[in-house]
Amino acid sequence: MSEALKYLMKVRPGEMKSYFEFVKQAGEHLQPKTRAIISVITKVDNQTEAGLRQYLTRAMQLGVTADEIIDALFVAFPTLGLSKIIWAVDIILDMDIPEFDPQSLGHKETWHDVIAVNEVGDKEVTYVHTDERDLFIYADHDAIKVFDSRCPHHASNIPELALEDCKLTCPKHGWRFDVRSGECIEKGNRPLHELENRVVEGRLHVFW
Repeated sequence: MSEALKYLMKVRPGEMKSYFEFVKQAGEHLQPKTRAIISVITKVDNQTEAGLRQYLTRAMQLGVTADEIIDALFVAFPTLGLSKIIWAVDIILDMDIPEFDPQSLGHKETWHDVIAVNEVGDKEVTYVHTDERDLFIYADHDAIKVFDSRCPHHASNIPELALEDCKLTCPKHGWRFDVRSGECIEKGNRPLHELENRVVEGRLHVFW
């Protein structure tokens, strides 16, 4: 939340609460992914870079694919025009999101063999780079959680060096996470993106 929004929430709480309730109710008949795509397109139409980075990240966490985002941009061509689409794509490329790599487009999610389970430390964080993906893994006996390295704020990649004990801090805006749960414990309000995992014959498989 921006400082301006925080200020308005403090000095005009009633009006701001009504606004957010209106926004929520106005889209109650839409699927979450549909709402997310519309939000991305409105940010492109208004050319608000911070908003695009934030809402694109949120949309992809809800399961919107890179192909769907690109399709939506072209469907909105009559109102956006080529210049705004190019503006948006420049920002998306700068975000360096793996799903937008030309070779990844059209990719169908599948299981990836990541690491042997006995190589994952118990009650500690294990970092793995595999198949062009950076992952943070936390195991508590048989319970294993796997998190994508992308910050849920602006999709910035959080490097292994940002890990201290079980705390992970995004170097871009200082969002801090507890990797034991994935919850954001400082600055932000959204958790790390958790990926589905399973154990097959002693190997940890992760779905993306």
